[in-house]
Amino acid sequence: MKLHLAAAGDRNQFTGYGAGYVSVNNQRYERAIVVTPQALHEHWDVTDFNTMSATALEFLLKLQPEILLLGTGATHRFPKPASLRAFAEAQIGVESMDTAAACRTFNILMAEGRNVVAAVIV
Repeated sequence: MKLHLAAAGDRNQFTGYGAGYVSVNNQRYERAIVVTPQALHEHWDVTDFNTMSATALEFLLKLQPEILLLGTGATHRFPKPASLRAFAEAQIGVESMDTAAACRTFNILMAEGRNVVAAVIV
């Protein structure tokens, strides 16, 4: 599916997604990535939901978002609550959803000027 939005200026936005990929600013990615409005991290060490380690989550915490969107792939899955305890303690909201929904939600929150991070598994 292609997404068409108003230009985001110099901010990142998801411009497409589908089976096995997401696109950010019309650049296709076929592996898990982390996207903020200002930066894109291609080397998030996650290959699927089951490899989302404490270290991978710690990296996301260091980005200090207002809200974290976890795109869990084609299927909506929930991380173990204990793995998200540090986010709750830091008063960072975490929303888990399938990757397509995370892409759409990121674009909306980014357009509102929110400090959002999307960590998406393809």
